[in-house]
Amino acid sequence: MNRRIAFFDFDGTVTVKDSLPEVIKYHKGSFLFYAGFLLNAPFLLAYKLKIIRNSTAKQIILRFFFKRTSLLLFQEKCDEFASKKLPALIRPKALAEIRKLKELNAEIVIVSASAKNWLEQWVAQTGVQLVCTKLEIKDEKLTGKISGENCHGEEKVRRIKEQFDLSGYDEIYCYGDSSGDKPMLSLATISFYKPFR
Repeated sequence: MNRRIAFFDFDGTVTVKDSLPEVIKYHKGSFLFYAGFLLNAPFLLAYKLKIIRNSTAKQIILRFFFKRTSLLLFQEKCDEFASKKLPALIRPKALAEIRKLKELNAEIVIVSASAKNWLEQWVAQTGVQLVCTKLEIKDEKLTGKISGENCHGEEKVRRIKEQFDLSGYDEIYCYGDSSGDKPMLSLATISFYKPFR
């Protein structure tokens, strides 16, 4: 029997939009969300122009909205978001593909730059594995920094190879929707770019 494994990017591939802005809106409300992004517009523009790295821009946003936030309170809101808001963001075709692969006994792994805090509950309910970004915690509070590297681009490949011996699989499926997923897509025996649009 063929051994199969499938790696799915989350934001934009499994979901219809990036989950981080939606998480911020859920925590802070729409007014503070838009005000915060307006105040940080120069940094976001610098990221779009490739002047600063993805992880730098992300940490600027995380620090602005969540620095010194209690981990307990943050996790409670993330769990609420996962149960109340996240299901509406999931692409039905992506969920159908995950179910089809599970029927083929494929291992399924979500590989995401988003944080474990708001992905873990959905991943557990869906019965798949998770490789993702982790947020730095000190004294039971968020620092606004990422712990280690942002799980994006080449870091996705490094994390996958660290956790899975790909030589043990006959078929490797990869699903992505952005330039940050292309290194991961290169690992595949069968790759899909923007497959659920």
